[in-house]
Amino acid sequence: MPELPEVEIVRQSLNRKIKQKVVKKVIIRNRNLRSKIPINFAKYLTGKKIIEVKRFSKYIIICLSNHSYCILHLGMSGTVHLVENYKNSLITNTSFYNSPLLPKKHNHVEIFFDSLKIVYNDPRRFGFFEIAKDIKVLKERFSKLGPEPLQNEFNVKYVFSFFKGKKKNIKNFLLDQFFVSGIGNIYASEILFLSNINPEKKVSSLNKKDCEKLILNSKKVLINAIKQGGSSIRDFKNTDGKSGNFQKNFKVYERNGLKCKRSYCKGVIQKKKISNRSSFFCNICQKL
Repeated sequence: MPELPEVEIVRQSLNRKIKQKVVKKVIIRNRNLRSKIPINFAKYLTGKKIIEVKRFSKYIIICLSNHSYCILHLGMSGTVHLVENYKNSLITNTSFYNSPLLPKKHNHVEIFFDSLKIVYNDPRRFGFFEIAKDIKVLKERFSKLGPEPLQNEFNVKYVFSFFKGKKKNIKNFLLDQFFVSGIGNIYASEILFLSNINPEKKVSSLNKKDCEKLILNSKKVLINAIKQGGSSIRDFKNTDGKSGNFQKNFKVYERNGLKCKRSYCKGVIQKKKISNRSSFFCNICQKL
């Protein structure tokens, strides 16, 4: 699943291309995504100007000229394709997976502008579109989610108090969107390695210094990933045709069996299923 940095790259790409453009037409080829696309979706978008493309967590938020919002979540396999001069089918891809040859049968939504269209392709159909008719509805939509790691609200006071008396392990908490929004399996492993914390460590045993390290490294990892265009697990490319590079800096993710990258450590990276998700960690510098 695309995580916060990959979704941010999609947002940046879309914002460059469709900001201030007017939606001319919308074609819905399949309404049956994770939640069914509303019947009036095409009619609602048509004629609206795109004011800006924003993001919260793993959600893309398209701000419309009538002060309403179109929310897009990519799910597990959703990709957004920008087709410029679409009569000639020149495709560039904004999404987590570079997949220009995906079967057209998975093209579920097409949004047309003057000389550009957006194609939403999703083989597994876990993504979705929603309309929030005003800012109040938008805020309510995200009100139960935790803060993003990059927000000031994600601080020691919040984290330490949230962990108090809890029995779950830290890896599960980092993936819990009600605690913190936007971190997925890849970046959780990287954050925990930099923080010298074992993924199975109970959060009730973490002290304030541990919390400080988690917060600092969450911000550090995500900011670096965004700067490097995200992580190309399956040949991700942005609209300029450039791959993400952060996977070149992975310290533990998918490095099981290899030596720890810390020069002073003789550990080996382990892979272990924790709550049905693969976790990667060093057996020496991330001991329980």
